[in-house]
Amino acid sequence: MVVGDFAEERQTIIVGAGPGGYVAAIRAAELGQKVMIVEREHIGGVCLNVGCIPSKALISAGHRYQLAQSEMFGVALGDATLDFAKTQDWKQNEVINRLTGGVEMLLKKHKVEIVRGEVYMHDDHTLRVLSETSETAAQTYKFENLILATGSRPIEIPNFKFKGRVLDSTGALALPEVPKELVVIGGGYIGAELAGAYANLGAHVTILEGSPAILPNFEKDMVDVVKKELKAKGIDIHTKALAKNAVQTDDHVAVTYEIDGKEETINADYCLVTVGRRPNTDNMGLEYTGVKIGEKGLLEVDNQGRTTVPNIYAIGDIVPGAALAHKAFFEAKVAASAISGDTAAAVDYLGIPAVCFTDPELATVGLTVAEAKDKGLKAKGYKFPFAGNGRAMTLGQPEGFVRIVTDDQGTVLGGQIVGPGASDLIAELTLAVNSAMNIEDVALTIHAHPTLAEVIGEAADAAIGFPTHM
Repeated sequence: MVVGDFAEERQTIIVGAGPGGYVAAIRAAELGQKVMIVEREHIGGVCLNVGCIPSKALISAGHRYQLAQSEMFGVALGDATLDFAKTQDWKQNEVINRLTGGVEMLLKKHKVEIVRGEVYMHDDHTLRVLSETSETAAQTYKFENLILATGSRPIEIPNFKFKGRVLDSTGALALPEVPKELVVIGGGYIGAELAGAYANLGAHVTILEGSPAILPNFEKDMVDVVKKELKAKGIDIHTKALAKNAVQTDDHVAVTYEIDGKEETINADYCLVTVGRRPNTDNMGLEYTGVKIGEKGLLEVDNQGRTTVPNIYAIGDIVPGAALAHKAFFEAKVAASAISGDTAAAVDYLGIPAVCFTDPELATVGLTVAEAKDKGLKAKGYKFPFAGNGRAMTLGQPEGFVRIVTDDQGTVLGGQIVGPGASDLIAELTLAVNSAMNIEDVALTIHAHPTLAEVIGEAADAAIGFPTHM
């Protein structure tokens, strides 16, 4: 790498090769831009390397292990065993490495220049990249346009420094063995997913949540279904529990927490802290630019991802809104299009679904009934249970329901699903919300039988006043 102050010129530079960054790079290249992407650690970012993809791999392994031990459907396999080292090897080599290799191949296919290193801003048109292999080698670049996609990192709380047996989500996904006892601090989507995964793999798990309920971003009747299943796995859930400190030895960690005015201590193999994430907008020289940093370190942007500096864009976890990979995908395409002159491209967050891969899965899109009413809309929700669906019964997964939210004109405003396949089924309701479809359009859609998707059709039938199977 060139050393010195000579500035090389680039048309579009993207900082961060996670879900937002690499998608922005590919779309910008497809639109004719000359693109350079800078990544300091992982091609594919946190999600692909140490987040949503590896966690789903462990969740899938846990499901397979549980099925192997059950006698459901009259099938008994005997004593199932788990070789967790092989599980981790499969997760890394057959899943993560293949996907990250695929992303890098796609970047090269689109002639995106890949630079490894750390970015420091100099001004609104200039940045320096410090080489990842040398603390003294750096190169200065002048850019016409810049997209910041630097992602986020786990929040560390007092007395729970990420070290040894106190883990962040990255550490929890890389454990060398399944713990006998695991404490999870934080009952949001990351904590609930990993708690369920490790319980399925054989751990006893305790969740400590400081607020009155776990999974606060989903409606209570949906969460109640998940809580029932978590407790059936033997998971202990303590809400309104304040984590105080962790004391480690070579082979365990003692976690002290306060609940109902009393202090309690749990001895565990590991303690996982999942209380949220903070945006990576510090320590990169943004103070030398005109980019405005808002609340909690998030960057202020317009509906095209443009910051307060017209040629600098920001997407993903560093801008307001839910920290979702598919939200970053969408923002990336909008920002790349805006740079290419598309004035119509804009982000609309109403139609972005959110999914939690618990047992059973949770998914939501658009407005809930309460949210719609808060906006002054005459809204109502229509539910149909998976217990009335033949496919769910044959899968042995009858828990949960679909709810469709409409206004008084029948326009689909939102939908919520808790049950088998919710992560896939939410796509139909997402399309309905984004298209502002009328509920009759959904009811008149023929859903194949027997499938889980029929539950959506049944809820739509209920909404038009002609329920068939209830």
